[in-house]
Amino acid sequence: MNRRHWRVAAGWLLAAHGLAAGAAPRPEVVASGLDHPWAVTFLPEGRFLVTERPGRLRVVEASGKVGPSVAGVPMVVAGGQGGLLDVVADSGFARNRVVYICFSEPGGVGNSTALASARLSEEGSRLEDLKVLFSQKPKVVSRSHFGCRIVEARDGTLFLTLGERFSRKDDAQTLDNHHGKLVRIGKDGSVPKDNPFVGKPGALPEIWSYGHRNSQGATLAPDGVLWMTEHGPQGGDEINIPQAGRNYGWPVATYGENYGGGKIGDGITAKEGMEQPLHYWVPSIAPSGMAFLTSDRYGSAWKGNLFVGSLKFGYLDRIELKDGKVVAEHKLLTDDGKRVRDVRQGPDGLLYVVTDESNGQLIRLLPD
Repeated sequence: MNRRHWRVAAGWLLAAHGLAAGAAPRPEVVASGLDHPWAVTFLPEGRFLVTERPGRLRVVEASGKVGPSVAGVPMVVAGGQGGLLDVVADSGFARNRVVYICFSEPGGVGNSTALASARLSEEGSRLEDLKVLFSQKPKVVSRSHFGCRIVEARDGTLFLTLGERFSRKDDAQTLDNHHGKLVRIGKDGSVPKDNPFVGKPGALPEIWSYGHRNSQGATLAPDGVLWMTEHGPQGGDEINIPQAGRNYGWPVATYGENYGGGKIGDGITAKEGMEQPLHYWVPSIAPSGMAFLTSDRYGSAWKGNLFVGSLKFGYLDRIELKDGKVVAEHKLLTDDGKRVRDVRQGPDGLLYVVTDESNGQLIRLLPD
């Protein structure tokens, strides 16, 4: 091997070592000019489907061109934290063109979180056969804590995170309502027979777990188990692995405190019969969006890492795990301080991020 070949080989080795050691990827703006985008899902031929919180759904071409508003989107309560929120393409999208959307649904006595299915037309210009699969009960007058992340489980059921609407935090501890709950339903809106509260008097059968505050991040781990993040109040943001029928503590046990200071309830962080978080943040980072990296695109040190967006501090958190525990965190995309609303791994194995701004962006992270 001549000297030039040695230099080339050495360069590749150094690059590989840099990625293995956790070198920062290079952000590439795929699209901009999005109005407070909330979520991204992936379509065939390198296209994307992006929600905008004011109530619009956009197809973004592989070239980065942002299309006109998709017709057929349901009416939403657009204000505060509400609007058109999550979107997920069905695992069989190539065959059925079905997508699931989560939104703040208006009602006669307030609003609530709702989940609908629809077919995206062949040309991508409209939603067809829209069907509301689930509506959170009861509706209340609130502009906060909608939750609204959708995850399709490997068995084909749908998980949906639901906030406790801020003013109804005590509802998170009772099973006769959907506030502060994680629910699980079938793709037709039916209740799976193995849900933990099916047949229990006084309990709504859609409920999977309870005692949650406001989850805006949820994803499947590589082994197919659901993970979720949730906002604490002032401090106490959490990562949880929600298990059937379990109580995750809010607002009885929390590592946060009231806005402006002061304990919440009895000011305890643990109580018998309530689950402890896998991890928590003090101060709050305001976590939103959540994805595991399963590809090799960024080197061996990144594979299996968990990625969580921070709205408060404007970065993407790369989280190293070992034996189911958080062992290290690394802040990415810190230069611009943009609010990271969503993060997902694309079909190409790369990570994609959307930023929650009036001139929001869809960003692709390239191995450096």
